[in-house]
Amino acid sequence: MTRFPALIALAMLAACSSQPPSAGGNSAGGNMVNNEAASAAPSAALLPLVIQSRNGARRFAVEVAATPQQQEAGLMFRKELADNGGMLFPMDPPRTASFWMKNTLIPLDMLFIRTDGTIAFIGADSVPYSREPVSAGVPVAAVLEIGGGRAAELGIKEGDVVQWGGCAVPTEKLRTELNFCPG
Repeated sequence: MTRFPALIALAMLAACSSQPPSAGGNSAGGNMVNNEAASAAPSAALLPLVIQSRNGARRFAVEVAATPQQQEAGLMFRKELADNGGMLFPMDPPRTASFWMKNTLIPLDMLFIRTDGTIAFIGADSVPYSREPVSAGVPVAAVLEIGGGRAAELGIKEGDVVQWGGCAVPTEKLRTELNFCPG
């Protein structure tokens, strides 16, 4: 007889702790509460990315937004971003990409990367919460978001070359399928 009340208590505890299904609300980020939780903390696996600029190689450790859901959430609701951090949005197949800053709390530089690895356009210091679209206007292989003002601070310019994965750090034994080796 004592097992029955214990089972009821356990069932009630499980019911109270389950997460409600996503309602998919606004146009940029679905359900705001679920996206905030999903994008508030960086993912565990970081990908090495190197930008070869006229001022030398600039190395970053970036998150990858590989799925449509990850790309939709992006860096929304983040309160900070490491100086060498960022998020990479691969475009497979390459396409003209347009980004906005809705629900993004920090300024970002958006680097639009062509299929040959060169930076086609830098949307510098994109304004938090802005709904103004930012685009290179040409098909790109990826978009890299880094902290606002970092590109200028590091001397990164349009035409510089970007690599990631094992191609970015050929001397390291890196196991990833996300390799971008232009040229």
